[in-house]
Amino acid sequence: MDRYKNKYRISSTRLQTWNYANEGAYFITICTKNREHFFGEIIEGKMILNEIGRLTEIEWAKTIEIRQDMNLELGAFVVMPNHFHAIVIIKENEFNNSNNNDGMSNKPQNQFGPQSKNLAAKLEVSNQQ
Repeated sequence: MDRYKNKYRISSTRLQTWNYANEGAYFITICTKNREHFFGEIIEGKMILNEIGRLTEIEWAKTIEIRQDMNLELGAFVVMPNHFHAIVIIKENEFNNSNNNDGMSNKPQNQFGPQSKNLAAKLEVSNQQ
């Protein structure tokens, strides 16, 4: 295992030669810091969302509206107490239509640093109410 800031961490499972702006269906997981239960609790086997959990569902539903230029489709999703699972489908758009048919490139596409119009791009919070 690798170390970062003297702590063990797992290596990235991302394919270093894949361009994450490419068309495809992606399974994503977003975890809360320190695995804190920010989104609600499971009570008697049922997920009970709190206000933040309900807002997470609402904001996820706005993803297509906010990012119209990326030609997205949302698949199944679930909000859990300390994480969120979702399937997002990226369709052909102006940011990925010049890629190779196999989605591969000669250099890594998921470099750390600013990201734009791909799966790793920073999600911007909607100011729309």
